[in-house]
Amino acid sequence: MVKSLTFIEQVSPAFVRQLEQIGTRKKMTPTDSVLFIDGETADKLYLLESGQIKLTKTTSDGKELTLQVFGAGELVGMVGLFEPDVAYTSTATMHEPGEVNVIQRSALEKLLLENGEFCVDFLRWMAIMNRRIQSKFRDLLLNGKIGAFYSTLIRMSNTYGEEREDGILIKLSLTNRDLAQFIGLTRESVNRMLADLKKQDVIEILPHGYLLVKDLEYLKEAICCDDCPPEICQM
Repeated sequence: MVKSLTFIEQVSPAFVRQLEQIGTRKKMTPTDSVLFIDGETADKLYLLESGQIKLTKTTSDGKELTLQVFGAGELVGMVGLFEPDVAYTSTATMHEPGEVNVIQRSALEKLLLENGEFCVDFLRWMAIMNRRIQSKFRDLLLNGKIGAFYSTLIRMSNTYGEEREDGILIKLSLTNRDLAQFIGLTRESVNRMLADLKKQDVIEILPHGYLLVKDLEYLKEAICCDDCPPEICQM
């Protein structure tokens, strides 16, 4: 399994240094955990130094969906560049307390305009992010509930996974409700599917909300996995 590359691992060190220089470091605590809210003006981006950021979206009927959980080294809040009055399309909160580098969107735009090499780095990263989103939508639409759940476990294994002798440990503490929010299913549905996979020895449920995927190939075969490149098959 190939390790998932973060934003700072996909761009040049010089670009990262420039982003840190134009940004402002801010420590986020449990009482100060909201970075931005769906519908607000998207005037800032957040380069995560430590902790975890969770992106969520609330549907018209009040159901909350989890879109992504980001770790250190990721850039969060990218909606659109060089567009006036663009708004965030999701809500970002600190899933685990940490530190972020707050970057004004106008400062990033100026930096990209002045440096073509950084602009190419950024566009390449954006293209990979767009391909990830497209592949996730494809899986959710084409594979049904079970397929969407299996696809999510595969992507979590690629994104948050740590290889062990007995399988792949998903290093993200999740309740069954958290898992359900990633896919838009009910907690009861996820409970049943987890129980079925556990019975078949495909997964093992560990303490504190961790999952061990013992048979990744079973999940891939069940959804006729296209074997997308590792940088695309991510959360």
